[in-house]
Amino acid sequence: MDFQLNDDQKQIVSTMRDFAAARLQDYGFAHHEGGLPRDVLTLLAGQGLAGITLPEADGGQNGALLDAVLVIEALAQRSAAAGDCAQVLNFGAVQQVARLGTPEQKAKVLAPVLRGEQIVSVSMTEPEAGSAVGDLRTKARIEGDEVTLSGAKTFSTHGDSADWFCVWARFGDDKRAVGAVLVRRDSPGLTVDSSHHFMSGERYGQLYFDDCRVPREDVLIEADGFRKLMSVFNIERLGNSARALAYGQAAFDMAVEYARERRQFSRPLMEFQGLQWRFAEMKVKLDAARLLLYRAAANADAGMPSPTETALAKLACNRAGYEVADAALQVFGGYGYEHEAAVNYIYRRTRGWMIAGGTIEQLLNRIAADVFGERFPQYPAPEGGPA
Repeated sequence: MDFQLNDDQKQIVSTMRDFAAARLQDYGFAHHEGGLPRDVLTLLAGQGLAGITLPEADGGQNGALLDAVLVIEALAQRSAAAGDCAQVLNFGAVQQVARLGTPEQKAKVLAPVLRGEQIVSVSMTEPEAGSAVGDLRTKARIEGDEVTLSGAKTFSTHGDSADWFCVWARFGDDKRAVGAVLVRRDSPGLTVDSSHHFMSGERYGQLYFDDCRVPREDVLIEADGFRKLMSVFNIERLGNSARALAYGQAAFDMAVEYARERRQFSRPLMEFQGLQWRFAEMKVKLDAARLLLYRAAANADAGMPSPTETALAKLACNRAGYEVADAALQVFGGYGYEHEAAVNYIYRRTRGWMIAGGTIEQLLNRIAADVFGERFPQYPAPEGGPA
């Protein structure tokens, strides 16, 4: 067992840090109006940082999942925009299209995304279906050579920027009868409202499907696709985890530098034992979370990441990112509480990852199920059935 990165992996981290310092100076830790910066997407794609884990035949780099995690972590430590773009190019809906799509779908959707020309976004959450993904109400009806979608989605990340949406929809009445359809932004019957935004300032999409019609050839997976979709979604969760961890690390590094320079009571802040202990606790959280993240990614080389190891990694990284950002903000005092401060943005952004991509509570449920070797359904027992 080796807890050190190998030489190639160290080179990846070093190269990404140098690249971010040289090419991403204008993108730090702040919300950027206008959605994902297309110039950063094309810049990363041009550097071979798109589809890192995908086969070369699909336009990818044929790398390991840990390689992709190292790339997004290194970029996100320097630039929020770069981290988000790396997620879109490697961890989000792009994985669902790459692993479940037909050659025609890959040519139509995946290829322009990997060139940094277009954006594809996952649309799962609905007004009445958050953690309970099985309660999706958006319906997909196959009618001849078309599919008609009816329903609504909310909290669609990059909804103000996406060219395509990977829409999870119900193809039947059973809770597992869930599949996905690729929907172009300008499809007839689709309305995208991106006037709403999160606490971080990031805008999201409210999608309304009023008998929205798309070609049947754009059905990514039909009916009984729930398990396959969720399996691929675990890869997205690792991208989420890596960014949360990276942001926490960035806040930590900022706070360390500030504690060296800031003087109160005629002494640098770093000389106060109360703050020394705080920084020690912050480092423990970051290092522990990083080990769980790397384990989940490294063990996935032969296939999809383990659901339990993914849950452990996301839980640890989400908590570490937010808790370290919170502690770092306290170190900065009023300067951290100022709205435009980088550590303030990091604090607001990391808070969201404990909700997005699987809430902390859902992750704890998944881990507990592994502990006891049993599933614990959250739905109430049928009337007259066992409690």
